[in-house]
Amino acid sequence: MDYKDRIHEILGNLENTSSDALKLAMEELAIQPEELEPILKTEDDKPYYRKLLFKNERVELLVMNWSQIECAPHDHGSSFGWIQVINGTAKNTVYKVDGTKLPIELFTEFQENGKMFFAPEKGVHKMSVLNKSKLVTLHLYSPPITGMKVYDLNKCAACIVSDDCGAWWPEEQRQKVKEIQLEKN
Repeated sequence: MDYKDRIHEILGNLENTSSDALKLAMEELAIQPEELEPILKTEDDKPYYRKLLFKNERVELLVMNWSQIECAPHDHGSSFGWIQVINGTAKNTVYKVDGTKLPIELFTEFQENGKMFFAPEKGVHKMSVLNKSKLVTLHLYSPPITGMKVYDLNKCAACIVSDDCGAWWPEEQRQKVKEIQLEKN
C-alpha cells in the first residue's frame, strides 16, 4: 500500500488521540525515507522545509527536511505529539519555562535514525542537525498546531506565530500574532 493511502487509512480513522494512540499510529504508518524522498525540498534560509502530509480536526502529520540552521526554541501551542527521525541524527534541546521568564536550557539529547520522542503540550525545545547529516523528521500532533510560541533568547522575547510560520522568529508582520517581552532570569 502506498504511504499516502496508509496515512489516510490510519489517521483518517483515528478516533483516540491519546499519547499512546498517536505513538501506535506513527509506528503503524511505518514510513520509510525512500517514500518521502520525492516530495522533499530544501530551505537554505530557514531551519527546515516542511510539508503537510495529513490534517483533520484531530491530528496533523508533517515531514520536515532540515537545513544546517538551528530552529528557535518553541512550544507546540496546546498540541502534543511524537517526532520520529526518518533519516540522520537530531540534536534536541529541552527547556524549562517559568511564566514570563526567559526559558532555561535543561538538557540536550541526540535522537538517531528510527527513534521517536514525545513533544508534550507547552513543552519547549529546539532542534538541529547533528554533524551536517541529512536530517528528515516526521511529526504527528494532536490537535493540529495553532498558537505556537517561538522564543528569541537574544531579544528576551517570545512571539505567538501564525499557523503558517515555523519554529523561527517571523519575518513578516502578519505572522506575529502576539509579541511578548520576557523577564531575564
